[in-house]
Amino acid sequence: MKIRILLALIFVNLMQAQKFYFPKTAVTDSAILDKQMPLLATKLMTQPPLLKFKKTSNLAFSDNLFRLQILAKEYKKSISTLADYRNEFADNNMAGNRFIIYEFYSLAKLAEEKEKISFHDALQKAFNKKYESLSDKLITKLGTAVDGDVQNSRKVLNEALSKQKDKDSIDYSSALSLCKSYLNYKTFSSLKPQIIQLVEAKDREKFIIETKDLKTKNGNTLTITIVRKKENTSPLPVILTNNIYAGPFDTYFGKRAAVYNYVGAVVNTRGKRNSNDENNPFEHESQDIYEVIDWVSQQPWSNGKVGMIGGSYLGFSQWAAVKKLHPALKTIVPQVAVGIGIDYPAQNNIFMSYMLQWINYVTNNKLTDEADFNNFTKWDSINTAWYKSGKSFRALDTISGKPNKIFQRWLDHPGYDEYWQKMVPYKEDFAKINIPILTTTGYYDDDQIGALSYFKAHHQYNKNANHYLVIGPYDHGGAQSYGFSYVGGRKIDPAARISIDDLAFSWFDYILKNGKKPELLKDRINFQVMNTNTWKHVPALENMHTSTVKFYLQDRKNMSSVFNQPSQKSFIKQIVDLKNRDQKDTYHSVSKTDSVKVTNSIYFESEVLDKDLIISGNPGGFFNVSINKKDFDTDMYLYQVQPDGKTFLLSTHIVRASYAKDNALRQLLEPGKIEQIPIKNSIFISKKIEKGSKLVLLVGVNKSPAWQINYGTGKDVNNETIKDSGEPLEIKWYNDSYVEIPIYQE
Repeated sequence: MKIRILLALIFVNLMQAQKFYFPKTAVTDSAILDKQMPLLATKLMTQPPLLKFKKTSNLAFSDNLFRLQILAKEYKKSISTLADYRNEFADNNMAGNRFIIYEFYSLAKLAEEKEKISFHDALQKAFNKKYESLSDKLITKLGTAVDGDVQNSRKVLNEALSKQKDKDSIDYSSALSLCKSYLNYKTFSSLKPQIIQLVEAKDREKFIIETKDLKTKNGNTLTITIVRKKENTSPLPVILTNNIYAGPFDTYFGKRAAVYNYVGAVVNTRGKRNSNDENNPFEHESQDIYEVIDWVSQQPWSNGKVGMIGGSYLGFSQWAAVKKLHPALKTIVPQVAVGIGIDYPAQNNIFMSYMLQWINYVTNNKLTDEADFNNFTKWDSINTAWYKSGKSFRALDTISGKPNKIFQRWLDHPGYDEYWQKMVPYKEDFAKINIPILTTTGYYDDDQIGALSYFKAHHQYNKNANHYLVIGPYDHGGAQSYGFSYVGGRKIDPAARISIDDLAFSWFDYILKNGKKPELLKDRINFQVMNTNTWKHVPALENMHTSTVKFYLQDRKNMSSVFNQPSQKSFIKQIVDLKNRDQKDTYHSVSKTDSVKVTNSIYFESEVLDKDLIISGNPGGFFNVSINKKDFDTDMYLYQVQPDGKTFLLSTHIVRASYAKDNALRQLLEPGKIEQIPIKNSIFISKKIEKGSKLVLLVGVNKSPAWQINYGTGKDVNNETIKDSGEPLEIKWYNDSYVEIPIYQE
């Protein structure tokens, strides 16, 4: 990793060293800017930095190239390059509408030039022709795909131009960034509002779209959007989505259900869209959704059967809905569901800085504050400022300049207490959930822990749970849409590149229309084994593996294998200065070509594996430690070092030690005493590890601007400050500690 970073820095330096003529007058004169941008784009297309992308990532190469081709007025080539990009991004034309706004722009420019007509007329012709070529599934997202933010794109362009003030040259990376921001503004400003009107006109031809305000029994207002296909005149099952992200996605979710021949119903949470009620995310879904289901099930376009779908917060909402199960709700399809209080806003009882960014995203206005949420520079600087200041985690909202009562209220509940428990089914509540359920998540899903927590609890408390799981190499977005060809820059097996939408709606056909059971669901657990191009099917999570190996925390120089239990007990001491906020990252070379970051971690390495093995499931085990404080936050990383020397992150785990045994009850450690910390809720994965690989294990202390900092006093961690740090944290990691790695053998 360190070597790759150094190479990347060299690459960046080379790009910055390369200069191109760009007159300073272009910064203030739009006419000059418009003349210069095609010239600049033409130069960039032939430069080594762009061509190097072709060797390292064809996806990144085509992504940059089609944009430069548009600016260079090579419109036909740009359309062809964009098609190549889409084919590389996902199989089976699943990404056929990705970046379609740029294609509309290029098509309109071609028509304008060829037919000598106005751009307005050319856009209408180009739009109509392209629209007819799109499948129903692809047209559903047109509204969101063309809804570019003109004002924000102008702001980003001005920021890029301001960096060129009083300069007559520009380096490669700055030039590429300028080209992209210029293209965004040019495209969005040229096409809006006409393109939005064209999409809406087509929607009116195909769909009946209605928006209503519903009054709940306690007087709250909820806005609901109903979408039906005009050709479907008989009552149909309703697919309901509960959406806090009010905006263009409301009609998308509705149209998606409609094209699969259902009625789509999308309700916004309290305080969103037309609702003037107080917006308290997560708190009222169970109560409100029950009333919404009651209403939609009685409408003339409904046949009385309701299913629910959605990902992340929308996945959580479905679990909130079954807390009090309405008779009309026949099935749910929770995707990448937030495990409220379990993996968000705290993961294994450690609060994350991201929570404040998200709260502002959904509460700043009646829709979503995209510009603020995507201002990563702003939020990185806020989190860094908090980290550097040494102030309490409770001060984060004040440091952001906007105190937030929701943020503070969440911090009042560091354990998994009644506040979180009442939002979703808890323990015996799961025994009452007797409807069929399909859960989808991924090995790279940010909410995998949450999604699986519901699945495990349902099967624990309901032995007859009719609940299926599909898990594969998907990230948070992929597991609620379709399998991208690349995840984390790595190509996934063709077998995994499936449409999650098709799977979900074939499930609805199976449950709500007496259709055929989806082919993929051969058993309760359906998981894709990476690097084998196959799916496996087992009846329970514990059957994802057939045996385990224990990776002990010991130096391999002293033992024949890290997989053998040590004959004598010993420990490795780690010291972490919690006061140090200027700590430089450190790395450990795992091969001639790669390294891993070991800041605040202890490194352990296995021998070279003499045969293939499949790691399948989530690592468990125990850490036996003694510390000089009452608490700490530990983390673990399990890597594969592949035969070519490149690393592959297999699983991670973080936990607050005092909550490791019971996430609802804090049990402080006794300084100097050997304590056992169980490894639970680590990340699931299933992957073939090739012969010639090594396994690398990192264990250590979670300390970064991304998370609150546990100083170990035993007080409420939210209130601790750097003044509470005291002497450095001293940890003794005993060598009888182990990470238990699940292995699958046929």
